[in-house]
Amino acid sequence: MDMLSTIFAPPSLHEFIVICGMLVATYSTRLIGWLVLRNRPVSPTMQRVLDAAPGCVMISIVAPAFMTTNVVTLVTLAATVLVAFRAHLAVTILFAVGFNALLQTFF
Repeated sequence: MDMLSTIFAPPSLHEFIVICGMLVATYSTRLIGWLVLRNRPVSPTMQRVLDAAPGCVMISIVAPAFMTTNVVTLVTLAATVLVAFRAHLAVTILFAVGFNALLQTFF
């Protein structure tokens, strides 16, 4: 099996169900918040809480990776944390994906 067919292989049924579950969990937090608060004024404190929700969901998806003994994953996580202090979220995500791909390729 060549590398491209491995990268672009369709997900298994189990992977597809997990991806759909994450999609529903992520989208429902935004939708429910909008439905509940759409006709109410929001205080600055509540606005900060609502702004933090997407980050909390992302952390809950990434957190299990910290429970690994794979050195490449741990190095990627440590480097990503350092980049996250200096860069925006999109840059941090691109760095994490690219750096992990680079390390996986050579180690």
